[in-house]
Amino acid sequence: MAGIGLTELIIILIIVVVIFGAKRIPEIMGGIGKGIKTFKKSMDMDEPSPAPPSHPNTSTEPSKDKTEPK
Repeated sequence: MAGIGLTELIIILIIVVVIFGAKRIPEIMGGIGKGIKTFKKSMDMDEPSPAPPSHPNTSTEPSKDKTEPK
């Protein structure tokens, strides 16, 4: 599968200009740019904090020493 060539990009650009008009394109692109910046900023702020250190004798497996009630 090949990438988008120059001809396809020009056709897409012409369609966008016809649909939105040449005057609205800078507004749309500015809005998209602000949205991307906001998204990146929120992703940087939402980074999870490091996990607390686990204790050496803590295990998720049930202990074999304990007997189950009958």
